[in-house]
Amino acid sequence: MTDWWRGAVVYQIYPRSFQDSDGDGIGDLKGITARLDHVAGLGVDAIWLSPVFRSPMADMGYDVSDYCDIDPLFGTLEDFDALVARAHDLGLKVIIDQVISHSSDQHPAFVESRKDRSNPRADWYVWADPKPDGSPPSNWLSVFGGSAWEWDSRRRQYYLHNFLTSQPDFNFHNPEVQDYLLGTMRFWLERGVDGFRLDTVNYYFHDAKLRDNGPEPREENIPAVNPYDMQDHEYSKCRPENLPFLERMRELLDEFDARTMVGEVGEGPRRALRIMEEYTSGHRLHMAYSFDMLGPKFTPAHFRSRVEGFFTAAPNGWPMWAFSNHDVIRHVSRWADHGPQDAVAKLAAAMLLSLEGSICLYQGEELGQTETDIEYHELTDPPGFRFWPDYKGRDGCRTPMVWDGSAHGGFTTGKPWLPVKPPQLARNVAAQGAGSVLECYRSLLAWRKGSALVAGRSTFFDVRPPLLSFRRDGAEGSVFCAFNLSDKPVSLPVKGLTALDGPQEGATLAGDKLSLAPCGWVWASCDTAARA
Repeated sequence: MTDWWRGAVVYQIYPRSFQDSDGDGIGDLKGITARLDHVAGLGVDAIWLSPVFRSPMADMGYDVSDYCDIDPLFGTLEDFDALVARAHDLGLKVIIDQVISHSSDQHPAFVESRKDRSNPRADWYVWADPKPDGSPPSNWLSVFGGSAWEWDSRRRQYYLHNFLTSQPDFNFHNPEVQDYLLGTMRFWLERGVDGFRLDTVNYYFHDAKLRDNGPEPREENIPAVNPYDMQDHEYSKCRPENLPFLERMRELLDEFDARTMVGEVGEGPRRALRIMEEYTSGHRLHMAYSFDMLGPKFTPAHFRSRVEGFFTAAPNGWPMWAFSNHDVIRHVSRWADHGPQDAVAKLAAAMLLSLEGSICLYQGEELGQTETDIEYHELTDPPGFRFWPDYKGRDGCRTPMVWDGSAHGGFTTGKPWLPVKPPQLARNVAAQGAGSVLECYRSLLAWRKGSALVAGRSTFFDVRPPLLSFRRDGAEGSVFCAFNLSDKPVSLPVKGLTALDGPQEGATLAGDKLSLAPCGWVWASCDTAARA
């Protein structure tokens, strides 16, 4: 089935922090392979691996120096092949990160490009002359702080970097660059991967005229922690030239059976839905990965507006929803004010796994894992150093998986690259028995399979907050869903619901009245007449 990805649940693995097999304190491919039974036992459909390519690790692998080899930190190509084979044996698809908007400054192409203005790869990266006063060619800012332009004395020009200065941006206006990067993707497709998660997919092209960005409309009257958030990035990303290149990528994947692409659309709420619609319409991406639910908002109106907004804007597109990933504070910590940790974790699981679209779970999410409190001396993440203490970086969500109650949670026999602290250790896999968050995830994923929650369409009901309720209708039947997004009990009138036969927490049905305990929720089989 070529559409295996539609409604699939993908489990994101952050390789540095999943399982260390050799005692150096850093997770690796052999470690991941050894733990795949846990992932398969959850009932997910695929894994997504964050980057494992050769890299100087200035941005933990998102700065690639060789797109067709494995970094020795993680193992070898043979280790990768063994992981793919084992995953396939367990019925898991394998999706890998592709970080092609930029490379490491140690990539051979950049080393050559910066030598002079006449070498064969002189135009492979984005180079521009300074203004007459020596200042950068435009006002574009870096996501990681400061100007997006870095001066290079050899060429006496600036080069563009949307992230670290050691992450120069490729020049996608050059067809040779497009061909090269498509070739690196072909390498992995021929090696058996089932798809790609495309990092920063809307950053590929820049405005060829290098026009200045304007200000981003903001409600706050004080500067943002990161000035990047104060700029409307109209010219530095999301350019229309992206669309034909996405079509070239899709043509490549169509040469292979049952492969998929999901693009990470890093864009603010004002423009995100339009970009997701464009990128998944026509013959482009299969799915767009949304940032819309990775923030602090925890209201029925917000969740409903994101789902309805996407399918209104892109009725033929397909989204991928997530509550946590390797770049944001874990959602159990973000939403801690809305109830006890375990209750919020189970409520979030039930909500996420019921949304129309494909789903991405981040490692540890199935344990109800919380954000680790990182001290300054424990930092490894560049933005954390730059914006401390108002922004502490991304290390807090990247700490190691905890498998048992031993000193480092069974992650390593050495010293872990990030600390394993008591609050996280308490949520180890081995300790999660009956009634745990882990068991909740397993039961939800098992019940979800074969139901309308995989690919059925959504009908939202106009219920009062803090309630969120909808019905999913598909060829497999219909499922009624209701969620109490508060720490107070609530009730709502329902019609056509005769029994609570699915997973639930704190739900009771008496006639036409459904009662939900604080953070309570329910999935139940129903017919198309059921409503709230």
